[in-house]
Amino acid sequence: MSSSRSNEALVFMGGTFDPVHNGHLRTALEIQQWMGVEQVCLIPSNTPVHREQPGCSPEQRLAMVRLAVEHEPALCVDAREVLSEKPSYSLLTLQSLRAEIGPDRPLCMVLGMDAYLGLPSWHGWEQLTDCCHIIVVCRPGYVYEPDERMRNFRRVHETRSLETVLGSPCGRVLMHELTPLSISATQIRQLVAKGLSPRYLCPDPVWHYMQQHKLYVIEEDS
Repeated sequence: MSSSRSNEALVFMGGTFDPVHNGHLRTALEIQQWMGVEQVCLIPSNTPVHREQPGCSPEQRLAMVRLAVEHEPALCVDAREVLSEKPSYSLLTLQSLRAEIGPDRPLCMVLGMDAYLGLPSWHGWEQLTDCCHIIVVCRPGYVYEPDERMRNFRRVHETRSLETVLGSPCGRVLMHELTPLSISATQIRQLVAKGLSPRYLCPDPVWHYMQQHKLYVIEEDS
């Protein structure tokens, strides 16, 4: 991970990035500009615990994310989950980051609303805010329908102040309205599987990498 000012929030987005696309990148860039931090870091998962297995290897997904942000100084990549032999539990990643940056620096994990509402299925989910703040990206006008556990979680941790987040190391949940680009990794995989181009949905270097390595192509029976 690239070095940042020692008292500045470390902000990251995790995910499978299977493949990384312009929706991921635009969201990360808008978060970086809104929060006023030097960078937002993308952390590709190794073997995801809570979802189906990706269509290509962790190393290939990491390579694509690196290509995607190569010329964008506001975004960076952290390979710790791909390089780790442990499962890609967010709690383990947060504990690793917290040990690295110390107890006082703000640490922020960016989640989409669907992922946020699914937190109770995550390993050690109630300990996440012991390590970080959670920035929840939601569409304008989103109807927020938490279950009882998430209502209680929000009641304890919610803030509406970005300054509160930036001025403390962890413990808060902040909702931020943002209209993401309507692009999905599933859409890109389906296009490639049909022999169609996903250009302009993902960065050109990512598309070239997919072509070079024949990723997401369905092999026809001979």
